[in-house]
Amino acid sequence: MGSGVVGTATGEGFLAAGHDVTFIDISMSRVRELRDRGLDARPQLDLSAAPDSVIFLTLPTPNKSWTYDLTAFTAGTAAVGRALAGSPATHTVVVRSTVSPGTTEGLVRHVLEQHSGRTAGIGFRLASNPEFLRAVSAAEDFRNPWMTVIASRDQRTVDDLAKLLSPFGGELRTFSDPAEAEFVKCAHNIFNAAKISFWNEMWLVAQAIGLNLDPIAATVAKSAEGSINPQYGIRGGAPYGGVCLPKDTRGFLGYASAIGVDMPLLRAVVETNDRLEAVVKREVEAVAERTAPGVELA
Repeated sequence: MGSGVVGTATGEGFLAAGHDVTFIDISMSRVRELRDRGLDARPQLDLSAAPDSVIFLTLPTPNKSWTYDLTAFTAGTAAVGRALAGSPATHTVVVRSTVSPGTTEGLVRHVLEQHSGRTAGIGFRLASNPEFLRAVSAAEDFRNPWMTVIASRDQRTVDDLAKLLSPFGGELRTFSDPAEAEFVKCAHNIFNAAKISFWNEMWLVAQAIGLNLDPIAATVAKSAEGSINPQYGIRGGAPYGGVCLPKDTRGFLGYASAIGVDMPLLRAVVETNDRLEAVVKREVEAVAERTAPGVELA
């Protein structure tokens, strides 16, 4: 449902694996383009004669200022709900679009139930399977994924989707809460964005002092534990400590300021750590108060 870059790569990947695939898109020019390529493409979803099927929501969710614009996503989900109402089969609806945590069991479930007259888990099954496709290599990324994430409250749904997707390879991670899978995708993209912005800030400093950042960054990518150890720094709830990290984050921030380079990302790193230190301090004090021995009054 939705045959842009992600939907097309997903559908063609399943088609190549021997599955029957129908591409749905409201754009008639896109439908004609897909039909010209020999694909089964239609402007509307019709499930009246379809057997039990898996419906992937690969609808656009662009940002609108500081939020996700779910206009097209909601309209497409509603169309799926209406199609479910006229189907005798039990279908599985899978959210593949990038959405904020809670969307699958919130908006999607509500819209599907409203338009189908059915209840999730009984009249249809619901799951999250976020995509990790790059626009320039979407087809190849689908055929050879490095990670597949599946989440559903229903273990049978998880198992069925794992059976469907496992043949493509890659590491499989499953969750029982769709919000976890949605969070994975958001954090995945944001982490990549943060890393790019980090090195762009460092590039600004290197430019200011006449250094070539490329060999420096390549070396740090091999020397920093945060780059070579996947487990390093991923347990939230505690600030960084010791001697080096507090010293160098603050010291380098001052150095950059002295040469006229603003580093808002590094400043945010320090500020976030300060906030976590305050949180941990309050938690420790609260525990100490609860466990302190009582004082008897005469």
